[in-house]
Amino acid sequence: MVAGFETTSAVLAWFIHAMSEYPDVQHKMKEELMSVSVNQNLTLNQLDSLVYLDCVINEILRFHTITSGTVRTLTVEDRLPKSNFQLSKGDSVLMPFYNLAHDTQHWSIDTESFAPERFLNEDKNHHLYTLLPFGVGHRQCIGQALARFELKAIIARMLQRVTFGDGGPKINSGGHFTGLTIQPKHVGVTTGFS
Repeated sequence: MVAGFETTSAVLAWFIHAMSEYPDVQHKMKEELMSVSVNQNLTLNQLDSLVYLDCVINEILRFHTITSGTVRTLTVEDRLPKSNFQLSKGDSVLMPFYNLAHDTQHWSIDTESFAPERFLNEDKNHHLYTLLPFGVGHRQCIGQALARFELKAIIARMLQRVTFGDGGPKINSGGHFTGLTIQPKHVGVTTGFS
């Protein structure tokens, strides 16, 4: 149950935080939204056509990983390819999501830049194991499609009504809180209603 709502709420908190810091990204999203819908109602097809919004969600998930990683237990002996380090059956291996998502050898655009456009161009076909917000393979999150749909629908509706601005350095001091999920610790934003 917790994985079903805390993760989505953490992504939404990071989204609001990012929109307060990157108004140009927010503006592009609003333009895309206005190009597909002149009224407040969005059809499923219109929601599906919001490609830049998909890129922003992917970049939020890459830039601000929601969990620290996952652990897998080896079922056979193996060796790490570069170091030749021996791994034994039964060993636990941590796959750190942040490190993978920020590994410069796998991304064309600077990994420390918030750049949703990376998923339109150079990094559209990124390595499968560099971005794992929902895991991969037969152990991936069964709620991935629902979570992405929820995020897209909620963000689109928010952007139809609200514009987020930076609340200033005193109240928007960043940082993060780590529990089950990694969330922004202080999100101070201004809101303008349309």
